[in-house]
Amino acid sequence: MEIYSEISSFYESFRGEKRIFGKSAEGRNLYAFHIGTHSGAQILSQYAIHGREWVTSLLALGHIGRGVQKGGAWILPLTNPDGAQICCRAETKGAALWKANARGVDLNVNFDARWGTGAQNTTFRGAENCIGDAPFSEPETRALRDFTLEQRPQLTLSWHTKGEEIYWEFHQPPARRLRDGRLAKILARSTGYPLVSVKNSAGGYKDWCIEKLKIPAFTIEVGQNALPHPLTEAALKDILSHGLNALSDLADAL
Repeated sequence: MEIYSEISSFYESFRGEKRIFGKSAEGRNLYAFHIGTHSGAQILSQYAIHGREWVTSLLALGHIGRGVQKGGAWILPLTNPDGAQICCRAETKGAALWKANARGVDLNVNFDARWGTGAQNTTFRGAENCIGDAPFSEPETRALRDFTLEQRPQLTLSWHTKGEEIYWEFHQPPARRLRDGRLAKILARSTGYPLVSVKNSAGGYKDWCIEKLKIPAFTIEVGQNALPHPLTEAALKDILSHGLNALSDLADAL
């Protein structure tokens, strides 16, 4: 599937509120769609920050169609379009497993949240784990940062594959941990996925939202762990059965 073309076509036909909030390293558009209203709490939900996880963009379209009954949400279906294109056009298995952007930087370790301290971090550019030259060295992470600061959501979600689990911690103090844990349990009930603690990870979008913006932020790993990367449209029915109502359920709780 040419996922960037799919999302671009959807953007052209979408009649609701929409934005191009930035450009990728290779000049592709970064798209954002708003659902619900601007009154009440707002969620920012981003997808496919890892190239090989492009199937989450199709979950994003499901979330747009599902909508929210309370408040509003910005949906960013494809925050790494260059990486997704590398995977979708791959002629080798190695390219199909590419997580990074076109510059070989893993965008989800390029945020200013204890940057460079993750156990798997590397400075060597390639398919995964490269932290870049500095926090926000990449146009995609700068665009996501700036859009998040502009919108000031009450909560953010990051959708990844795979493993069917939820990460919600990043050095929160006790009061915020209690607040975030309450919402994490709602997300767990909605998806059927367990809450999991991850050690020695840093520099992610979720991490930055928790540490710098002091808001609840969650990473949801969709798709069965037994399936090989990259997950395709064949996994979408199962992904939707778990994740389709998550935004609406969280919006109701804010």
